[in-house]
Amino acid sequence: MKADIYDFDRTVIPFDSGSRFAIYCILRHPLLFLLLPYYFADALLLLFRIISLNSFKKHIFIFVRFINLEKNVKGFWDRYEKYVYPWARKESRERPAIVISASPDFLLEEIQKRLGFEYLICTRHDRKTGTLLYKNCRGEEKVRRFNELFTDEKPEIECVYSDSIKNDRPIFSLGKHCFHVHSDGSKEEFVFDEMYP
Repeated sequence: MKADIYDFDRTVIPFDSGSRFAIYCILRHPLLFLLLPYYFADALLLLFRIISLNSFKKHIFIFVRFINLEKNVKGFWDRYEKYVYPWARKESRERPAIVISASPDFLLEEIQKRLGFEYLICTRHDRKTGTLLYKNCRGEEKVRRFNELFTDEKPEIECVYSDSIKNDRPIFSLGKHCFHVHSDGSKEEFVFDEMYP
């Protein structure tokens, strides 16, 4: 099977879906504002490298325990699905799509259904508490999770799309063609060995 790999945030859409979803929920549920001091303290600890990104992400979605998650996720994508870049929509894709993202599973599974992505690999969270269950799906973890999903017969990866040349070298290494996605949604092909000598 031939397939393409897509990062999601700032690649398929022009923003970070996890943080945008958090803001969306906080604005619709005023009681969640009570969590802001907690988030501010956590952000400072991350900034000064007292805690890791994994530790930070273990707690960032704790607000989901106070809301109707399914209803809010659907409402979020009802509002923001229109921002998906046209070239990433099903009718524009040439091959099966494998989305590999650090964003939470409870958020991306809904948009996967809407956009028809054949495979989704993302960060796993407890849907009742929002707590991170495993490692953040980032960097080398993306490739590990890819290999975990395709244990028997690995797809032949034609193209890899991502906004992050710095962080997504591991998934770029899987494809024949690498595309850097710019903030305006345009794609620029580059040669892996020239970008990462």
